Amino acid sequence: MPVAGGTDLMAAVNSGRLRPAALVGLARISEIRGWEYQDGHALLGAGLTLARMGRPDFAALIPALATAARAAGPPQIRNVGTLGGNIVSAAPTGDTLPVLAALEATALVAGPGEGGGVSRREIPVGHLLSGMEMLRPGELVGYVRVPLLHAPQTFLKATGRTGPSRALASASVVLDPARRGVRCAVGAVAPMPLRPLEAERWVASLIDWDGDRGSLAPEAMRAFGEYVAMACIPDPVPPEDGGETSVLPPAALHLRRSVAALARRGLGRALA
Repeated sequence: MPVAGGTDLMAAVNSGRLRPAALVGLARISEIRGWEYQDGHALLGAGLTLARMGRPDFAALIPALATAARAAGPPQIRNVGTLGGNIVSAAPTGDTLPVLAALEATALVAGPGEGGGVSRREIPVGHLLSGMEMLRPGELVGYVRVPLLHAPQTFLKATGRTGPSRALASASVVLDPARRGVRCAVGAVAPMPLRPLEAERWVASLIDWDGDRGSLAPEAMRAFGEYVAMACIPDPVPPEDGGETSVLPPAALHLRRSVAALARRGLGRALA
């Protein structure tokens, strides 16, 4: 079993949930521990540590991803945890995952090919997280390709009682002025980051892309937050339609309010 930072893998080994016959260390492969520019994209090595991604030079490149990396646990975790590990572990509370989903990043995967060669393919990160596509036996995530939008982008999260750094909910909002679009992804409230596509299209139609983007009315930003929250945490199916209850439980209602606040604030900061 391959291991880079081991923040998730070794916890599973120590608890007895995994018993790999052998570990293959990836941490010393220098090629996957940096990044480079490629055709309007940043090609990020899967071995990039969260601590390295949180530094100012990386923040100037992909601000929301740097913010998420700085929020991902204590220094001991950030110093060894990696971007590729976040993707492969696919923990719902992974802080980098909603940012990657909002940026529509793709993973460059390599594995054994025919005749002893190497097989390479590119998979949207969102497909890996949702299970639409899976890593085949022997495949590894080598790089992550992220579009460089050169536009405002934000990441915010709310933490719960389970730990000071574990997300109760998180949200990333990315502006795409070239396409006159808004992208939003919500993390931690479902097994994968959620994209409220209708809410994205609705608020994008209200923004003055040729003038003052910050002129969007506060009422519209509040409505966007509620739109996102309703899409991610919908009302329960009432008994008359085959459901069990027509009332949202208090915990889910609190979560919905948190998502609405995160989406609203994230959009406001991006527009400002």
